[in-house]
Amino acid sequence: MTTAKEIMHPGAECVTGEQTLADAARIMRERDVGALPICGENQKLLGIVTDRDIVLRCVAEGRDPSTVQCLELALGRPMVIEENEDADLALGLMEDHRVRRLPVINHPDHKLVGMISEADIARHLSQERLAEFVTAVTAR
Repeated sequence: MTTAKEIMHPGAECVTGEQTLADAARIMRERDVGALPICGENQKLLGIVTDRDIVLRCVAEGRDPSTVQCLELALGRPMVIEENEDADLALGLMEDHRVRRLPVINHPDHKLVGMISEADIARHLSQERLAEFVTAVTAR
């Protein structure tokens, strides 16, 4: 069994809930990523902010990204997987919920230990299975 920990990329950089969306956007540009976990004390995952969130839920609404805090966009509980869970479960969660990134947490502390992205999935799937995954995640 391949685990989530084996396919994730470790050390995902977090933003704090108090940082602004402009801060998050700059970090995304510097790191060449489209999403950042929002973490509280001790790397506890509070949510995720994506480039799409910044555009649709801030800029398109006429709000100023330099004044809106990341935590304002962290609605609900983020979809996560524990590091020792089967990688197939991660794939299924991403397909079922149509998410392109999945935070990986440890147990029992629920601290963020990494992220699984589409690129991580692509490195571990056959071409045929990868096509199915992309179709499922991007389907309208």
